[in-house]
Amino acid sequence: MATSDSLPMTGTDRAAVLLMSLGEDYAAGVLKHMGPKEVQRVGAAMAALNSISRQDMNRVLDDFVQTVQEQTALGVGSDEYVRNVLISALGEDKAGSLIDRILTGRSSKGLEALKWMDPRAVAEMIRLEHPQIISIVLSFLDPDQAADVLAHLPDRLHPEIVMRIATLDSIQPSALQELDQILEKQFALNSSHKSSVMGGLKSAADIMNFLDSSTEMKVLEQIRGSDADLGGRIQELMFTFENLVDVDDRGVQALLRDLQGDKLILALKGASAPVREKIFRNMSKRAAEMMRDDLEAKGPVRLSDVEAAQKEILAVARKMAESGEIALGGRGGEQYV
Repeated sequence: MATSDSLPMTGTDRAAVLLMSLGEDYAAGVLKHMGPKEVQRVGAAMAALNSISRQDMNRVLDDFVQTVQEQTALGVGSDEYVRNVLISALGEDKAGSLIDRILTGRSSKGLEALKWMDPRAVAEMIRLEHPQIISIVLSFLDPDQAADVLAHLPDRLHPEIVMRIATLDSIQPSALQELDQILEKQFALNSSHKSSVMGGLKSAADIMNFLDSSTEMKVLEQIRGSDADLGGRIQELMFTFENLVDVDDRGVQALLRDLQGDKLILALKGASAPVREKIFRNMSKRAAEMMRDDLEAKGPVRLSDVEAAQKEILAVARKMAESGEIALGGRGGEQYV
C-alpha cells in the first residue's frame, strides 16, 4: 500500500488514517474487534496525526477498497466452520483452548481481560500467588506483556517462573478453579472439563525474548544452574539480534521498511560484522553508504541503549513473523527443507 513520497506511512499509520475518515461511531465499532496491543498502536497513531493531504488520504482509501474487493464472503457467520476445522486439524484437546480464545474469548472475560490491564497491575494481582499460578497467568498473556509483568515481580521468582512455563503443557480443571478464585468474579473463567494447552518451551523463550538483556542473562544463568538441559533448550528457541543474519534477504528488506533509521544505527553499534553486512546488503547503495557514515560518526553509546534498540527491532521482527510477513531464521525461527 504505497503512499506519496512526501508522507511515508506504516501499516499502523494507514489504519489510523482510515479510522479517522470513518467517523467516531464506525471507528469505535472497528476498534471493538481489535486486541489491546492493536488498539494501543492504532490509537497512538490516530492521536499523532496532524495534517494529511487529500492525495495521501485518497491513496489510503483506494488501497483499502482494492483490498476489500479482493476478499470473499467466506468467513461471515463461520463460527461452526472454524470450530470444525480447528478440531479436525489439532484434535479436540489442543483445539479446545484455542477455540475458546477465538470464539468465546471475544467478550474479553476471565484471563482474556488481563490483556487489557497494565503489567504492573497484573503483577500486583498475582505477586503473592504460588509460582505455578503465576506461570499459568503469564503463559496466557502475549509474550511482551508477560515479560513486563515478570519484570515487576520479585527477581528471586524469575528463574522458577520461567522454568515452570517451559515445563507447562496443560492445565487441569482444578488449577483453573484455583485461578478463578485468584482473578475474582470479574475475571472468572468459563469452567471446562478439558485441559487447556498453554505454556511450554516456546512460550518461555518468547517471554525471555522480551526481557531486557541484563535480566535475560541473569535468569538464563540461574535456570542453567538449576537445570542445565532446560536452560539450554529455552536458549535454543530464543531469537537474538545476531540471528537476523539467518533471515532471508526479502525478510530483511521488509523489516527495514518498518524501522526508524536512528534506532537501527543505535542497534548496529553493538552488532557483529556479519549482521551489519547483512543489513547493508539489503539497502540501496546510497542508503548503505549513508548508514556506514552515520555509524562511524556516532560517538560512544551506552550498552543498555544499544540493547534496548536491538530489543525493539526484534519485537518488530517477531510481530512481522507472527503476521506471516517474514520468516525468522536461526534458533527461534522455522526451518525449511
